[in-house]
Amino acid sequence: MPFTPHGKHLIAGTWVGGEATFASAPAQGPAHAFAVGTVDLVDRAARAAEDAFWTYGWSSRGARAAFLRAIADEIEARAAAITEIGCAETGLPEARLNGERGRTTGQLRLFADHIEKGAYLDLRHDPALPDRQPLPRPDIRLMQRPVGPVAVFGASNFPLAFSTAGGDTAAALAAGCPVVVKGHSAHPGTGEIVAEAIHAAVTACGMHPGVFSLIQGGNRQVGEALVCHPLIRAVGFTGSLAGGRALFDLCAARPEPIPFFGELGSVNPMFLLPAAVAARGDKIAQGWSASLTMGAGQFCTNPGIAVVMADQAPALAEATLAALAAVGSQVMLTDGIAQAYVQGRDRVAAARGVQSLLTQVCDRRQATPQLFMVRGSDWLADHALGEEVFGPLGLIVAAADAEEMLAIARSLQGQLTATLHLDAGDTDLARRLMPVLERKAGRVLANGYPTGVEVCDAMVHGGPYPASTNFGATSVGTLSIRRFLRPVSYQNLPTDLLPSDLGA
Repeated sequence: MPFTPHGKHLIAGTWVGGEATFASAPAQGPAHAFAVGTVDLVDRAARAAEDAFWTYGWSSRGARAAFLRAIADEIEARAAAITEIGCAETGLPEARLNGERGRTTGQLRLFADHIEKGAYLDLRHDPALPDRQPLPRPDIRLMQRPVGPVAVFGASNFPLAFSTAGGDTAAALAAGCPVVVKGHSAHPGTGEIVAEAIHAAVTACGMHPGVFSLIQGGNRQVGEALVCHPLIRAVGFTGSLAGGRALFDLCAARPEPIPFFGELGSVNPMFLLPAAVAARGDKIAQGWSASLTMGAGQFCTNPGIAVVMADQAPALAEATLAALAAVGSQVMLTDGIAQAYVQGRDRVAAARGVQSLLTQVCDRRQATPQLFMVRGSDWLADHALGEEVFGPLGLIVAAADAEEMLAIARSLQGQLTATLHLDAGDTDLARRLMPVLERKAGRVLANGYPTGVEVCDAMVHGGPYPASTNFGATSVGTLSIRRFLRPVSYQNLPTDLLPSDLGA
């Protein structure tokens, strides 16, 4: 029997409807009605989260780990319904939704294992030195403590891994912070089922119901009210540069500013060095084509720019065109994303010096690959060519020589990733590029493609602005938990007053 959502918000353990509704806009199947979020619901959820923090923020690592695992189990118990509604709402294929669900439950369990080990607490102890001259030293201990209620914004392109129970939510809950999620209106039914899973885990683990709330979209004021609510202590966001920057500015303008951890995307440049292109240019072109068009190019790590030496650019273009010829049209996540893709394509096509190699018609919500080429000097003269186009659009930048390739690298804005394709003969040029790329990106790859972000201890998914709003943070991997912690020192406190992890 098809899943039919009830269309309500989850506020501190209670499903709440409303008179005003909005209709979902699925890629296939019937639309459903969902209650519109309100400022009052934001206040109720934030107050419940603050109340929950007084117990959840001081809960044991073991209790939180069990809670995270319970959420993963409850999500898997709803696997069929999640895939059904997720595919209908987003147009993503079943295999992609199943894989993303596995990533979502996997990171919940990874974070559970990580906090049980305790290293993330960064425990430090400087014992007292009462006889030190000229002044004694007190006993000082340090550990990381949760910041309080966290607001999380669901992402359009990842209905599971970056949304209701995605990385931001998992990281905040692991840290000891209650969460209020602003659901994305592109997949409200998917968000509702995942919220049901979290609610079931809250009940099974005996957690305070205010530890999690979901407020559906349909009202822009909800997001603004959430980041401005005085009880919210941090925000996790994945989305557009314009939307993220607006929320970031609101966080900074609060009477008490709070951190805004926004992942805003990038063009993820690839630098194709001469020896590598000479040896395996066709293979690189095939790999680029596959990465560029994966999921209709709707990944924040989509490699939109390939920088290559000018004398090798025509052959690379020909090989890339051959690879793209086998790629058909794909459904995009929303009508708005599809429209923005067409606008981005037209902007690139109209830029000075840009040569259109492959331009195809995009029908409504369908995306087709687009390929362009431009000389390095023209790229350097037009800052807009370095801005993200969200979708399967590639731009080949033909550098006149090594110096111009370095100039292109230095001119880049902050990136999530930067990639080197190199062989042994490229080592000297790669060494010159490395300090630049390391400064520009949060992740530097060699001989690979940036789509596909491993959830692990060493991953960084972030980078200098505008890739993200905080270059010292990551939204993927266990280090992401640190975003929602702050260091506290304890000086000369009796052992029985210290947190249990310090007093042991």
